[in-house]
Amino acid sequence: MAGIRRLLVANRGEIAVRVIRAAQALGIETVLAASAADRDSLGARLADRTVVLGPGPAAQSYLNPGLVVEAARGTGCDALHPGYGFLSEKPALARACAEHGIAFVGPPPDTIEQMGDKLAARAVAKAAGVPLLPGSAAVESSAEAAKVAAEVGYPVLLKAAAGGGGRGMMIADDEPALHEAFETASTEARAAFGDGTLYVERFIRNARHIEVQVLADGRGKVLHLGERDCSVQRRYQKVIEEGPAATVAPEVRAAIQQAAVKLISTLDYANAGTVEFLYDADRAEFFFIEVNARIQVEHPVTELITGQDLVAWQLRIAGGEPLTLEQADIALDGHAIECRINAEDPANGFRPSPGRVQGFAAPADPAVRFDTYLAEGALVPPFYDSMVGKLLVHGTDRDDAIARMLAALDALRIDGLSTNQEFHTFVLRHPDFAAGRVHTRWLETVGMDAFLARESAA
Repeated sequence: MAGIRRLLVANRGEIAVRVIRAAQALGIETVLAASAADRDSLGARLADRTVVLGPGPAAQSYLNPGLVVEAARGTGCDALHPGYGFLSEKPALARACAEHGIAFVGPPPDTIEQMGDKLAARAVAKAAGVPLLPGSAAVESSAEAAKVAAEVGYPVLLKAAAGGGGRGMMIADDEPALHEAFETASTEARAAFGDGTLYVERFIRNARHIEVQVLADGRGKVLHLGERDCSVQRRYQKVIEEGPAATVAPEVRAAIQQAAVKLISTLDYANAGTVEFLYDADRAEFFFIEVNARIQVEHPVTELITGQDLVAWQLRIAGGEPLTLEQADIALDGHAIECRINAEDPANGFRPSPGRVQGFAAPADPAVRFDTYLAEGALVPPFYDSMVGKLLVHGTDRDDAIARMLAALDALRIDGLSTNQEFHTFVLRHPDFAAGRVHTRWLETVGMDAFLARESAA
């Protein structure tokens, strides 16, 4: 590949392994920037070279943009892939790369900054004519938030303007609850993002989380690669993802896809991205949430139903290549499901379970894909997110995919750690999931109680 010669992979775990393999398939040399805790990881063994950024804690390694850029410069890398999480949506890293002539595998820094500010993103969506949830601009006090809530109607959601992932986000069913929640949400947002600014949105009780995968080459071409349904969540964190959104009417799915393309087309956007929406199942209406200006954890769902390698396209675009695909080339085939496999104990409050893998065996079914950094003897450090892999299946339809996933969960063996495999099996067997009756708070309002009751009975 002419565009990129040597790539710094500035991440860890399964996404580091994923990026390294995609780069090497394109003939690109790879350098892994790892913490001391990950120096013997599968990613470190696969990369052509590994450099240690610093100690295990992320603040001293993966979250230090100066160290990351110096690692790229010191190893002669002409491109940097940030993966997801950590610094992937920090414009400071993208700007530092640009200053040193390093191709950043992601959108331009100004676009990352614009989309990282949820209020600015709402303004872009509004200007593009994309539906927005009734809500507000920034509110300075709980009294101001209460005025907005009175106009929007309860329940409402207080949200952090500077971040996501459920931090600085609280539901209020009435005015007293809103006043009580405001300071808590603002304090949490300030601790997580360095900015306590909040805004108010109408809260949808029967909401599905639908997101559209897009690719843009920075030359005017924007394509969508279908949508994913990520409604099975715990504390605003996705647990199970699937695609396409088979339980949403085809005409609604098409409208959501076109809204995503319309929004991205108004931006100076290049590379992969995801446009996220809430779908009100009771009113058959959808609303823009945010743009994730990076590769998503659940991107393999789209890869399985489209046959496209999204990470390879990221690298090609960052290397200066145009998108050679046309929208007509994108056809969705069958149904895919992803279960996030975490080293945690669901029966004990999802307590993390770091440690060393004593035994490991992935499912042998060719219809099953397991993106992971695990192997027998691998260490799961205590410093990071508890996800250790993503189990994926591809079926002819949704029912077939569910059956294949249940078999894959049964076949997957990870000894020495507690994992959430049994919890996934419970969810997939639940009649609500089979019938497509889940919503973004289904786990918290129905699923967890049913799971814990079963555990107690056992």
